[in-house]
Amino acid sequence: MPIAYPAILDLKTEGQSFAWRDRETMLYALGIGMGSDPLNMDELPFVYENNLKAVPTLATVVAWGAGPMGKTGINYLMVVHGEQSVTFHKPMPTEAEIIADSRIAGAYDKGPGKGAVIYTETVIKDAKSGEPIATLLGSTFARGDGGFGGPSDGAPAPHEVPTRAPDQSIDIPTRPDQALIYRLSGDRNPLHSDPAIATAAGFPRPILHGLCTYGITCRAVLQTYADYDPAKIKSHAVRFSSPVYPGETITVDMWKDGDTVSFEARVKERGVTVIKNGKTVLG
Repeated sequence: MPIAYPAILDLKTEGQSFAWRDRETMLYALGIGMGSDPLNMDELPFVYENNLKAVPTLATVVAWGAGPMGKTGINYLMVVHGEQSVTFHKPMPTEAEIIADSRIAGAYDKGPGKGAVIYTETVIKDAKSGEPIATLLGSTFARGDGGFGGPSDGAPAPHEVPTRAPDQSIDIPTRPDQALIYRLSGDRNPLHSDPAIATAAGFPRPILHGLCTYGITCRAVLQTYADYDPAKIKSHAVRFSSPVYPGETITVDMWKDGDTVSFEARVKERGVTVIKNGKTVLG
């Protein structure tokens, strides 16, 4: 069924309950490739329960499934992640019970055969205190759902990265089984695990989750400009531009201007940019 506009803007969910413990915190860090060197004492606290730290982008999986996207009528086989940002109101805890409030924040029509972009906002809060932990804003590019009659303009403008040569570049390899590990944090879309489903969606083989690549870029900033201190990352935002295949090496190019780190990411083997308009705010 086609997207119903403007009724889609009234879709929301409130008070959905979620929880996680140290196991999920460590599994997420492993899913974005941390701990591959067991002697790396900077990464060990993210994958070991002794003095455990949470990677900030854990926020994207702790309330997996929250929100009203299932009521939008989009074709999920033709869906890819468009953008993702997280603004942190406090450092991510290593375990918590939370509630999530979500809403459709915008829907933009690219035209028949060109797809639709739908924005979802989710606020996660401590279940006991009600204090906000993080606000997530993500866009879904629904490739098969254009032509529903909504506006074509008005979406948030992308962050512009500097035109000078990167201040820092680092290579982060992914494992051939990276998507199979990452999916255990919540996103079990078979596009990332089943070759037949990936082929039906137009890919030669299963692709890495966009949010896994997102977490890898946060990891790059965390180690390069935040001294592995998660509390220093106040927000992290990207646009997804092309998929990564598990086993490829992700090169993250970074520019630092004051408290802002701009970044882009590319697959080293293919020379394809996979993340554009990246922005991290440090504090």
